[in-house]
Amino acid sequence: MPDLPTPQDAAEAALFSECWDAVLAYADLCTSGSTAAAQLGREAFAHGTREARAAETGPVRSAGRRAARLPRIPLLLTAVRTTAAAWEEQGQGHKLDPDLRLWLNSDKAARYTGPPLKRPLALRGLRDLQQADAELLWLAEVEALPLSVVARRLGLDPATAADELQQVRTLFRDRCHRNHLDTPMDAQCRSYARLLDAVTRSCAADAPGDLSRHLATCVQCAEAAACLRLHGGGLPGALAGGVIGWGGLAYLERRRRAAEVRLGAGRPDAADKATGEPEDGEQKARVARNGLLVAAVLVSVLALGVSMMPFGGSNADLGARGDAGRQPVADPNPNPDPPLPSAPDLPPATSKPAGNATENTGKSEKPARPESRNHHTEPQGTSSPTQDRESESPTCRVEYDLVNQWPDGFQATVTVTSSKPLDSWRVSWSFRDGQQVGQMWDASVSQDGSRVTATAADYNKSVPAGGDLAFGFLASWRGKNSPPYDFTLNGQDCAKSS
Repeated sequence: MPDLPTPQDAAEAALFSECWDAVLAYADLCTSGSTAAAQLGREAFAHGTREARAAETGPVRSAGRRAARLPRIPLLLTAVRTTAAAWEEQGQGHKLDPDLRLWLNSDKAARYTGPPLKRPLALRGLRDLQQADAELLWLAEVEALPLSVVARRLGLDPATAADELQQVRTLFRDRCHRNHLDTPMDAQCRSYARLLDAVTRSCAADAPGDLSRHLATCVQCAEAAACLRLHGGGLPGALAGGVIGWGGLAYLERRRRAAEVRLGAGRPDAADKATGEPEDGEQKARVARNGLLVAAVLVSVLALGVSMMPFGGSNADLGARGDAGRQPVADPNPNPDPPLPSAPDLPPATSKPAGNATENTGKSEKPARPESRNHHTEPQGTSSPTQDRESESPTCRVEYDLVNQWPDGFQATVTVTSSKPLDSWRVSWSFRDGQQVGQMWDASVSQDGSRVTATAADYNKSVPAGGDLAFGFLASWRGKNSPPYDFTLNGQDCAKSS
């Protein structure tokens, strides 16, 4: 069993203590006993340390930057995984966890050592960060250390550490988005790339039904969504799973528990007090004063109770007086209000938009139209072509739903109900404010000035009488984002649903 490498200086000695704790935690997950865990941890620690030192003293690339590498802890955790793989090849697999052995002999493990463009997105994104930024992100998100502790270890200002962490998170997201676009993918995944970027930027944005179904079946796009969505608490899991691989979530839970034990659960100031001077004299004096005060209060309360105790009379009288003077007490465990229903799953893209849910009034014949979605009326003093044509009993009806909007773009869906059967369809409309459609799903798009035309895809050309056709798109806007007008279906005017 190899010995741990000798630290080169005091700084590396302090780092060794922290890193060995992390390595041993993951090695224990990967093995079937404590003896094997210590052996795997020592071999991996020695191998990872040599690799880290070689990277630190390696040749400098252009612009004064060294080759991209992982921070020290994830680098050592990766060494645990590669050492375990070497054990499996050398006939020592019986010392490893059985589930890990299955994983090491699957295609999942090959992703971490295969071509760089096919490796997990979180692994590539973390390597692309500067060393200090990557350290900050890993210690705060995966090792679950308080920001005050992370700031002291990295030499940061505790007052600005939170802002720096948020900037690093955004930078990590940008790196992952760029790497996702560079990843070889099929046409379907490529068509969802920009939509996935737009949906994950906002915490209030909901994924369309077709995108949700795609994420449920595509591992590559699901990993991208976890790295791009910074809100919701999924970033630590995305980092641990993408960098470590097998057992990433279990390691994450162990590190969280270890951080609670070291710092004291429910004691946010425990780490700070550990570094301060002892306050034995002052603390003892404060405890003595508080003890005397509590004793005096107890004696006063006891004397007051004795002086008010009734003497004479029967026990029945005492019970009657007690019942008569008792005030009703509220139920200490009142029934809580019923929980609000959770948001339903979005329907498929070929059905009604989720935003047009019926009002909770007992009536289901008319959908509620939210007023906050830029639902503007026609300009005063002008006559819209759509208004003049609606009296001619149109054969189609259209619903336009603004799903989400951000400072320079928006997402919308269009649902058209046709009273006639269709073998193919073409929906057109006009924008008032110069909006430009950038991407469309469930249809192909063309735009000439303010006029936009959506043409059916091969798989949704046929629409039965009374059926719906639906599609969605991403577009840009500036200044104002009024809803479109003058909808037509195959050249025939459509009425807007009210």
